[in-house]
Amino acid sequence: MSPPKIREGNVRGYIVPVGGAEQKQRDGRILERFVALCGGKNAMVAVLPTASRLRDTGERYVKLFEEIGVKSAVSLDFDERADAFDAGKLAELEQATGIFMTGGNQLRLSTILGGTDVARVIRRRNAEGVHVAGTSAGAGFISEHMIAFGQVGATPLAGMVTLAPGLGLTNRIVVDQHFRQRDRLGRLLAAVSYNPFVVGLGLDEDTAAFMAPDQVIEVVGSGAITVVDGAGLEYSSISFVRPGEPVCITGIKLHVLVEGAKFDLHARKAIPIADAKDSGDDA
Repeated sequence: MSPPKIREGNVRGYIVPVGGAEQKQRDGRILERFVALCGGKNAMVAVLPTASRLRDTGERYVKLFEEIGVKSAVSLDFDERADAFDAGKLAELEQATGIFMTGGNQLRLSTILGGTDVARVIRRRNAEGVHVAGTSAGAGFISEHMIAFGQVGATPLAGMVTLAPGLGLTNRIVVDQHFRQRDRLGRLLAAVSYNPFVVGLGLDEDTAAFMAPDQVIEVVGSGAITVVDGAGLEYSSISFVRPGEPVCITGIKLHVLVEGAKFDLHARKAIPIADAKDSGDDA
């Protein structure tokens, strides 16, 4: 699935995958930054709790967005594929200036929303300038290539990660969430080794990648984003090792970026934060 085409005169909206467990009170800068992009006090946010089986997930996020100070927030429950063709809910989605997908199980998102009118509206609206964010499972679903599930561990193993089609807002990244907390470096390395065209983003909890229309990602949050860039891949044994065996990979670049740092997907270049320390400080 290719990303939606941007019509002449339009600017694509931000794409914002969040690593999960984002700070929801006090210093909730990820959600506040998202609301600011969506229009601040004029923002109209549609929450999609499809990934979660908890009945109150959508309303909890509605309350959070209302506390931040939006014009309106609504939870749109798409629990079955038939719901994803509901004209009333689609009309509300059309009015949103921001769309937020909650956590849960990313396969619920792909199996319920994939190929439906909801997916088509989200893709088109993002191409028209509406900002789309997703946390945890919602983050994984955002891109064309979605990590459905996999094993933990730092060493990439053959067969340790399974990919599935996602929403397809971008084909430049593959996202893994709860990254440091759940020891997922190995499966992200394995995912990138399948096709080094994509850039792997390992998102720590309470950390987001704000991908601007110019394809530059900015890190926001209290953790880090691990960027796995396979553009310079020299060798990979992924094509012939047996399931469960370690994969030999050379030439991969790995960056660890914290708040304020950026990554340019076009140039495939990391842009570190400026060093604020005085060079004359005592050691």
